[in-house]
Amino acid sequence: MADDKAVSRPMKFPYTFSAKIAQFPLKYYLKNQWIWKYYAIAVVLCIPVFKKISNLANSPENVAKWAEIRRKEAAEHHH
Repeated sequence: MADDKAVSRPMKFPYTFSAKIAQFPLKYYLKNQWIWKYYAIAVVLCIPVFKKISNLANSPENVAKWAEIRRKEAAEHHH
């Protein structure tokens, strides 16, 4: 059993999910399709924008403003 060699040829059709993952040509797609490169660039460029929006939305002034709006809405529903 220990000296059995691994099968060197891939399956004609990978039936299992793990076989499909093992035979997927990821390196080829990363090298030859433009979407992967631009996706990475877009993620890097968007992170500072999303961070700025998040900081503005979660600022103490904005949190207090929304708390007041929610308090007024709750008071209107109870009258």
